Amino acid sequence: MKLVTFTESGVMRLGVVVEGGIVDLSKADPGLPRDMIGLISGWPQLRSSIERAALRKADFDLKAVRLEAPVPRPTKAMAIGLNYADHIAESNQKTPEEQIWFSKQVNSIHAPFADVQIPRASQLVDYEAELVVVIGRRCKHVSKERAHEVVFGYCVGNDVTARDWQFKTPQWVLGKSFDTHGPIGPWIVTSDELGDPHTLGIRAFVNGEKRQDSNTKHLVFNVFDQIAHLSQAMTLEPGDIIFTGTPGGVGVAMKPPAFLKAGDVMRIEIDRIGAIEATLRPESDA
Repeated sequence: MKLVTFTESGVMRLGVVVEGGIVDLSKADPGLPRDMIGLISGWPQLRSSIERAALRKADFDLKAVRLEAPVPRPTKAMAIGLNYADHIAESNQKTPEEQIWFSKQVNSIHAPFADVQIPRASQLVDYEAELVVVIGRRCKHVSKERAHEVVFGYCVGNDVTARDWQFKTPQWVLGKSFDTHGPIGPWIVTSDELGDPHTLGIRAFVNGEKRQDSNTKHLVFNVFDQIAHLSQAMTLEPGDIIFTGTPGGVGVAMKPPAFLKAGDVMRIEIDRIGAIEATLRPESDA
């Protein structure tokens, strides 16, 4: 299934994507949760109700609503660095022996087709196409062999980065956490529908020019390695999201570097999930 958070007539709602559009889950079953974390948390008990809803006729056309980040305010948004061999090479780094983690603060999480800001504080803004994992249940000390059991689903993500802020200090958090710099979506494809997450083509385009083109089979630490490692340190919660790394082709590594400017359009595509797209706009004074 494909599950969405969307806004229609000023009201944020949950939906399931069907042929012809979206079924509004609040109409299909008023007893269902009204937020995605609640839906994910109760999934084992709620799944049959949502499967029945998916048999209904669409309530809204996709083009008639605003798609939001599927999990608008996750408890945690974690991201791994240097996790594709070609990106490691273009960064002039050695392949990490240990996983390199940082957080993207939740203020960065953003709708899949909404404008992304060029901050007043930085002009070195870059894109990073990424597969995003959505955690399905509370867990700790998960083995690699059982990590698939705690995955709810997957999204397309863009780990937008202010490169000057990223490299000011050894800690990347600020450079990765500007407002709007974590668009995800356009929906969550549930893990049972997607299947193996390590066979997916992943691409990034800027103004129609292909900049990144790889496959998740090239992850250095795969999705389940990542979950096993993270869950040793922290309890993962329903709706937590994980950015799993970006392949080669980022703007900072081009010769000369090619950073994003106002009016540029970024598009990120992942096979069997979909695409997200954003136009770069200067940060407003509001």
